[in-house]
Amino acid sequence: MNAKNSSELERFNRTKRQELELYKDKYRRTLREWKKFVEGRDDIDETIVPAEVLTAWHRCRRLGLDPLKMPKIKILKGKELKILLDQNRNFIQVSRPFLKNLYQFLKGTGFYATLFDGEGYLLEMLGDHDIADAVSNAGGIVGALWNEQSTGNTVVGSTLIEKKPLQFFGSQHFIKNYHGETASGAPIFSPEGQLLGGITLSSRNSRANPHTLGMVVAAAYAVENELRTRQAFAERQRAYRFQQSVIASIMEAMMAVDNDGIISLINDPAKKLLELSAGQVEGATLNAVLAKNNVGLLRLIEDNERVTDQEVRIFSKGAWNDYTVTITPILSAENKSIGKIIVLNEIQRAKTMLTTMLGARAIYHFEDICGRNPRFLITMEQAKIMAQNDSNVLLLGKSGTGKDIFAQSIHNASRRRNGPFVAINCGAIPRDLLASELFGHEEGAFTGARRGGHQGKFELADGGTIFLDEIAELPLELQSVLLRVIEDKLVTRIGGKQTRKIDVRVITATNKNLREEITRGNFREDLFYRINVFNIEMIPLCERPDDVPLLTHWFIKRFEEKLGKQIQHVDQRILEAFLHYPWPGNVRELQNVVERMMNFAGANTLTSDLIPNEILKTKPVPQQSEELEPPVEKEKQLIRKMLDLKFQQKQIAERLNISRTTLFRKIKKYGL
Repeated sequence: MNAKNSSELERFNRTKRQELELYKDKYRRTLREWKKFVEGRDDIDETIVPAEVLTAWHRCRRLGLDPLKMPKIKILKGKELKILLDQNRNFIQVSRPFLKNLYQFLKGTGFYATLFDGEGYLLEMLGDHDIADAVSNAGGIVGALWNEQSTGNTVVGSTLIEKKPLQFFGSQHFIKNYHGETASGAPIFSPEGQLLGGITLSSRNSRANPHTLGMVVAAAYAVENELRTRQAFAERQRAYRFQQSVIASIMEAMMAVDNDGIISLINDPAKKLLELSAGQVEGATLNAVLAKNNVGLLRLIEDNERVTDQEVRIFSKGAWNDYTVTITPILSAENKSIGKIIVLNEIQRAKTMLTTMLGARAIYHFEDICGRNPRFLITMEQAKIMAQNDSNVLLLGKSGTGKDIFAQSIHNASRRRNGPFVAINCGAIPRDLLASELFGHEEGAFTGARRGGHQGKFELADGGTIFLDEIAELPLELQSVLLRVIEDKLVTRIGGKQTRKIDVRVITATNKNLREEITRGNFREDLFYRINVFNIEMIPLCERPDDVPLLTHWFIKRFEEKLGKQIQHVDQRILEAFLHYPWPGNVRELQNVVERMMNFAGANTLTSDLIPNEILKTKPVPQQSEELEPPVEKEKQLIRKMLDLKFQQKQIAERLNISRTTLFRKIKKYGL
């Protein structure tokens, strides 16, 4: 060894001896203060005992710990230990590499490192073999609880309380048995700021090093950083999985492309629609995916930055189908376009949404129709029978007899009840707009045509029912178009070339005699036979006088809630006047009269002075010829008609309010 090296070694040894002497002096002075504290004196020199140490001693005293007695430490074993380690598995797995790295720096120097949880339980220990037994005998094993209640102010328990790095040496420990040890500890917090536990590094006093605290703090920080990194990665993974779940749950076909036309994302409905289920789609170009059969869609996407619900035809599964396409730009944080989202929606689904928004639904059911007149009840039964099939129905009757209510009830009792119910009055729409309303038009078909085209009522009613009221008012040139639509179940918009298949039940209504209109040349005979598969003749109110009182009371109850009134009595003269009135406006007129009278009613009684003049001035209605028929003959005709309609005998007996035995005798008596 040369002189220079010898001099440096001597200088190093001298420094170490000086540090050791200083440490021994600090230990002796602290021990003196500790003895004073244990004896109960309060003249503790706080220049020798740091504030956090003195505070910890006071806590230990309040806990009733005996400084001269080895504490009894709680140690988990068996199932309890397994539960502890399982609960902290992730914390241990993340911390273990850093704990090992920390120990490697001091391996063979008499140090041992520990990992503890947020309650003070030891989770992991690494140390030299020569101190293993001593540490174990002092309770330093995995599963041991080292909080202040158990072991006093060791760095484990005190670090959990102070929530900051600490170093206790020798006589700074409250329990005398730990005076031979120096330990450094640092807490570890989760990314959310929750105290998970900490790391300690301990040794005998003779091997203590003032730099160990910094090493422990660095290790704890490294663990926290790894936890943050793993959480960020896990959050990205969760976000990606959530994104995939959201995309998978979207019913519409959707895909995302970058500015180079590369598909970066596509959901299963889009793969199915474009028949791309096989192979890897992400990373392919739009041109490669669409150019073969769907050049129109490709050009639409390439040429437009933004499109909303534009109709497009897509070739899929060997056929052309109608869709709407919406294109939305994907913007970066700098508000620059970095791609596009393309959403394809079936026209049929869009129609369903539109008809729902437009209120294209039937609100009336057969249960909402009021009446007990036998002929009227038979008409109701006819309608219920017709509701069970998809054949076209023609409703015949005067205005106000309830043709629209019957149409809605038939729809709601049919298998199409969940589909749209679209009603259009052929006599209320200008002649030059009627064709567009019924069959729709393409963009630019005529001056004022809606941009993007317009769906007609037949398209909107697809999957449901269309009700054409006042069918006799339909112009002859449109009657031929309607006939073709009904026969072929295909619609061609005005100005368009493409045909669209529809599934629609047609219910029509008129207050005119269509056979007379055919004779006059106003209505096509072939169309009449098409719409007249089933027909129902609505009974005017004057032919069902027994329903007038019933309907009157029914309308009173209906308007009570609307008008905020409660009618407890109806003057008998009102009902008598109603029975003598012919009701040219039928049920609708009766409804309007009742509503008008209730608006003027000042109390809870409808009085005769509220009867409109046109009703009071009317002469009594002469009895219908039907009423002059003998009751027996009337009963016979009624039973025959119900039998012709395939009514069961039980149903007939219930409607006639007689027993089945009596009905059987009458059938035999009338030769039915």
